[in-house]
Amino acid sequence: MSLDVSLTIPGETHTYESRIFVREDGQTKELTREEWDQRFPGQKPFSFSAPDTNFVFEANITSNLGRMADAVGIYMALWRPDEIGITKANQLIEPLTEGLKQMESDPKKFKAFNPSNGWGSYDDFVPWLRRYLNACIEYPEADVSASR
Repeated sequence: MSLDVSLTIPGETHTYESRIFVREDGQTKELTREEWDQRFPGQKPFSFSAPDTNFVFEANITSNLGRMADAVGIYMALWRPDEIGITKANQLIEPLTEGLKQMESDPKKFKAFNPSNGWGSYDDFVPWLRRYLNACIEYPEADVSASR
């Protein structure tokens, strides 16, 4: 199981060129062609081009990190934003900023919530949160969606 989050701007279209994705450390990560070639020399990636879409940000991470998110107080904002009235990206800026500050100020405390099965970790979650926060800052009026 995983958490899929997205930010959309209805009425705007964004075109994505060919994209390469890998599943790694409990999340789907996008690689550039150069990164792919460095990591998998001589192998051709499967890539696709997406049609025009109103998505400005999409990300996915393992649900194994839900306990860590809960410990830092951002579980509801991430996994269940609709249940607490979060509909726009600008509403996520404060909780994600505060959550990141807490996590970065005491890594040991939050690393204790690393899943025992090794699928997902503090070291995966912090950069993922930072990317999501940056997207919220860049697109503050985007609609928020979470699928679990």
